[in-house]
Amino acid sequence: MSPRVEALISLSALRHNLQCVRQAAPGCHVVAAIKANGYGHGLVEVASALGDADYLGVACLDEALHLRNAGIRSPILLLEGVLAAQELVQIQEHDLAIVVHQQNQIDWLKTFVAKQNRPFEVWLKIDTGMHRLGFDPALAAHAHAQLCAIPAVAALKVVMSHLANADDRTDGKTDQQIRCFQQTLSEWDLPRSLANSAAILAWPEAHGQWVRPGIMLYGVSPLQGQVGLDHDLRPVMTLSSRLIAAKQVAAGETVGYGGTWCCPEDMLVGVVAVGYGDGYPRHASNGTPVLVNGRRVPLIGRVSMDMITVDLRSQPLAAAGDSVVLWGEGLPVEEIAQAAGTIAYELLCGVSKRVEFQYRD
Repeated sequence: MSPRVEALISLSALRHNLQCVRQAAPGCHVVAAIKANGYGHGLVEVASALGDADYLGVACLDEALHLRNAGIRSPILLLEGVLAAQELVQIQEHDLAIVVHQQNQIDWLKTFVAKQNRPFEVWLKIDTGMHRLGFDPALAAHAHAQLCAIPAVAALKVVMSHLANADDRTDGKTDQQIRCFQQTLSEWDLPRSLANSAAILAWPEAHGQWVRPGIMLYGVSPLQGQVGLDHDLRPVMTLSSRLIAAKQVAAGETVGYGGTWCCPEDMLVGVVAVGYGDGYPRHASNGTPVLVNGRRVPLIGRVSMDMITVDLRSQPLAAAGDSVVLWGEGLPVEEIAQAAGTIAYELLCGVSKRVEFQYRD
């Protein structure tokens, strides 16, 4: 039985996008961010396809253990670090690198009694202005000194920070953060990591020795007003369904819940088997593009749990069973996100479990 809604994942596109990262940041080591189930694409499958990355970046221990249990042996970095002292045992056992961003994490490392002759690899995070995670720059040297004095800690691997507004090339905040980072580390001879996807493409002065691409790996532009194809990025996920009905509706009749869209003339209306129960955005507005048989048609009426309706006046021969693309190949997910008042990250991460995933190489 063919799937009702399908997410086709192109692993070759994923690898192509990794090469785009390397071309944009030549000579840099790469931490490929695959947290949140590989940005909704499948954690293990994405990790397997990105074996050429220098490290894999996940949010937490659970994600790292899922990878190790699946046989992934690539170096893994826990971007949120240690969430509880008892996690240190498994972190050491599975040879995971950790980000340290606050004092209690240092305190846990101080009191940890190593059971194996395997020191922790630590990345130190500094808050340069995003004010989310990281040590205040004034406290960074003290944090560094504490870490270097802990027997269970290997030599500090990298010093890192995170950019808040790098998606906007005109925003001065990024320059401020880069300067803060450089000034704080002016006397430190340590590898640096500051660049996310947006900075990889738009702020080469932020590259340092390690870059941390996320959304661009999945074919999405991290920069405002652009799509992945503007940077030779290829969409990794194509979400597709089919028409399950095509029916004539008279002029003046309304379509869908609440009657929010009224037919301006006698017209053909298509019903697509996808809705917010599958992860299609509930707040996608009238006019949001949908591909039917490879041609754009507009969404009309409200998105419901299992169905959406589309205007088929431009395709009078469309019929039940015809193919529909919701985003991906031929239809950038960035456009759908904009029409729904959200971001592509949320759409990709929000595809539900009832959607069938297919992986192609």
